[in-house]
Amino acid sequence: MTNDEVLTIFQSAGALLEGHFVLTSGRHSRTFLQKAFVFMNPQATEVLCKGLAALITQRWGQIDYVVSPAVGGIIPGYETARQLGAKAVYVEREDGQFRLRRGFSLPAEARVVIVEDIVTTGISVRETLEAIKNEPFVILGAAVIIDRSAGRADVGCELVALASIEIESFAPDDIPADLRSIPAIKPGSRALTHGLHT
Repeated sequence: MTNDEVLTIFQSAGALLEGHFVLTSGRHSRTFLQKAFVFMNPQATEVLCKGLAALITQRWGQIDYVVSPAVGGIIPGYETARQLGAKAVYVEREDGQFRLRRGFSLPAEARVVIVEDIVTTGISVRETLEAIKNEPFVILGAAVIIDRSAGRADVGCELVALASIEIESFAPDDIPADLRSIPAIKPGSRALTHGLHT
């Protein structure tokens, strides 16, 4: 899939929003990709994750497990795993840190890819990697639907992206005047600290 094809799916879902947003990373932006509007449509989700699965297979071959960060990565992780013929698990926050919970475990020889929806700074992927790095399985890399850093995000491992775009974002102490005049909305899920019950 091309960048334009991916963005068209987001636009068609009303998921390309303009305003003042605080991203999961803590940075501020005029643009927010509300992937939840895309993932509520199983057909659109299937198209995106089928494309991501093809990219993963091209880069790493056979995949046994997909690991995703809760909450935002669960749906694309599951659907990408389905397209790969792999199993899907996720890490979720416990005492503020990602951990494999719910009895999830992965075999020692498993070939594992981290799947996330959108990357800006890479912090969610890095935290997922940190949560599983001491496990005995093979972590091949990470795959995302959209890399909004245009390749600059540090995810702590090799990264492939279905689409790579550059959307301007700002540090909290460097917000332009036009954004400071608009109330900020924080639509991400990083603040969720009690599993999926919030």
